[in-house]
Amino acid sequence: MIRWITRIIDTSGSVADEGPMLSSGAQRNHETSLRWLFSFIRPQRKAITGLLGLSLLATAMVLLQPWLTKLLIDNGLLAKDYGVLLQIAGAMMLVGIFNTLLSGFNRYCHTRLSGQVLFALREDLYGHLQKLSPAFYSRRRIGDLMSRLDGDVAQIQRFAVDALFASVSGILGLLGALVMMLMLSWELSLIALVLVPLEILWLRWMRRKVEHHTRRLRERSADLSAFLVETLPAMKFIQSVGQEGAEGRKLQGLSSGYLDQLLKLQVVEFFTQAIPTTLVSISRAGVFLLGGYWVIQGDWQLGALIAFSTYLGMAIGPVQSLLGLYVSLQRMVVSLDRVMELRSEPVSVAKDDNAEELPAYVGALRFDNVSFSHQGRPNKVLDGVSFNLASGQKAAIVGASGSGKSTLIDLLHRHYDPGEGAIFYHGVDLKHCDLSELRRRIAVVSQDIVLFRGSLTDNIRYANPSASDEQVKAAAIQAQLGALIAQLPEGLATPLGERGQQLSGGQKQRIAIARALLQQPDILVMDEATSAVDAETEREIIQQVDRLFADRTRILISHRASTLQEADVYLHLKEGRIRVSDQLEEPEASNDD
Repeated sequence: MIRWITRIIDTSGSVADEGPMLSSGAQRNHETSLRWLFSFIRPQRKAITGLLGLSLLATAMVLLQPWLTKLLIDNGLLAKDYGVLLQIAGAMMLVGIFNTLLSGFNRYCHTRLSGQVLFALREDLYGHLQKLSPAFYSRRRIGDLMSRLDGDVAQIQRFAVDALFASVSGILGLLGALVMMLMLSWELSLIALVLVPLEILWLRWMRRKVEHHTRRLRERSADLSAFLVETLPAMKFIQSVGQEGAEGRKLQGLSSGYLDQLLKLQVVEFFTQAIPTTLVSISRAGVFLLGGYWVIQGDWQLGALIAFSTYLGMAIGPVQSLLGLYVSLQRMVVSLDRVMELRSEPVSVAKDDNAEELPAYVGALRFDNVSFSHQGRPNKVLDGVSFNLASGQKAAIVGASGSGKSTLIDLLHRHYDPGEGAIFYHGVDLKHCDLSELRRRIAVVSQDIVLFRGSLTDNIRYANPSASDEQVKAAAIQAQLGALIAQLPEGLATPLGERGQQLSGGQKQRIAIARALLQQPDILVMDEATSAVDAETEREIIQQVDRLFADRTRILISHRASTLQEADVYLHLKEGRIRVSDQLEEPEASNDD
């Protein structure tokens, strides 16, 4: 089935191709994409088989109705036999009731299957996105990612499940209707069949136009999503500089662009299906002319003509559904290409299936000739960095903007791997550590605090979901959150809202520190973690951290000299190189790299 669909996709080429056929590489890409898609369909084989059985039964019930109508007219009404009329009418009522109940049950099962496949697709893509490095997110628009996770994944699911059953039901209905039409009159059936090749040729000619305009519409949708994601969180700033009108005009322009593209696609899809529909209408008129002449001449029964006309209408419906399926296939191809672009994004930091087990409560670190440069940038951010930190030491990283301080922490947390050299955690190469366990052992508190919708307790407990309420409260008090808790109407249970926007910068930082305290890491990294609190509060927090983590490794980054005092070792970074000393030489270093 995968190869069959691949051939349908490939025979007409793509928008960017000049020739009628895609390259063998593109064909393989389509086949790989479809294999990924059908990997989510196969686990639902039993449910699909059951639904196909229900569809077959529903089709049989639908096909039975016109035949009962024929019998009612010819054997009941025209024959003036009220007993037969009563029997057939009763049968029609029973079939109708059964068909209604069957349709409701079928729809329920279909909705459940569709939801399971949709969520499985979305969860797989989201799981892959979770593995990608910060560099990926720095070059991609969040709105575009949301558009692919939402709109494109839903479009793929609609084709994989909805279109699957629509096509099966359509084929069953079409074959059943054709059989019944041939039983009634093979001559009239030829009129309906002769126009099918013309419809297929028309669809193949319109295919590229549908795909091209669908792709453009997806891009316009992504532009809208990206604009909203970017501006809504920054609304306070937009208001403060009086740019509401400018941003409103941008939205108006994006909306107009989306609407224009939507209308173009609607016109193309209209003509794609209008021509086949018109041809079908012409064939139906021909059936009535010839069949009606036979009835007038007495060569055919009126009930047979009505039944044939009904079956012809039932055949037209599946044909139009299959024609619509062809259009849906082009939409799905666009969405599948957009999703697979994300799905094929390489994971720069992979988990080691044979990870070494880490001992409890250690914090010894060793950087061995570590060099690193970001993809596409020739200059090295770190160049031959080597140093040792013993377990329980307090280290201060000092350096000017762009010297590589934050990059060094990203390497330690394995958001990236070194281009050269290696980093060892208690003698184990980070590449051979269990990634989740490593990141649990290393807590990073930065100046960019991430808060989620939920209560204060939920946010503090985020890195340690199994922590008790008493542990959460203790961590909050240790992080100097007592005054905030007293001010909140529900204390620790108070919802913080979207990103905790009603909180001050200092309050957010205290929450992040409480989160790290509750995590109980072996290594605590304070990356400008106290930049938003006053000097006195900072001193209290640092003293509390030193007391609570006296036997753990602490790494401090700050532009305040007071924060970096009393460190055991100072790591001076300059132009990607490091120098180790026992005293602070650059207390005014900042952290903008």
